[in-house]
Amino acid sequence: MALTTPLPIVSRPLAYRVPFRFDRTDAPRSYALVNTGDEVVRGLSFSLLGAGVMRATPPLLLAPGQLVRLRIRAENLPVSTVLVVRWFRPDDDEFLWRVSF
Repeated sequence: MALTTPLPIVSRPLAYRVPFRFDRTDAPRSYALVNTGDEVVRGLSFSLLGAGVMRATPPLLLAPGQLVRLRIRAENLPVSTVLVVRWFRPDDDEFLWRVSF
C-alpha cells in the first residue's frame, strides 16, 4: 500500500451569504432586489426560467443599500417561473441565485 501526502488545508470561510433581499411588497406588479451586503456587486443580471416575461437589462453595478426594480409577468408566476440572479464579487468570483415567487 502506497502512502500519500495529505493535501494542505486551505482556510476559507465556510459559506458566502447571498447579499440580496428579494422584496415582494408590490407583487405581482413589480419586485425589488436590494443589496443588503457590504460589497458592491457587478455584472448583476437576471434570467427567467419558465413562462414569465421580463424586460432585458444590461449587467448592472449595485452598491450596498441600492435596489433594482423588476417587472415580471406570467400566468401563475409562483408555479411557472423562476428568476435566476447572476453577479460577480469584487474578487471576480461568480455567483448564481435562484429565486422562487
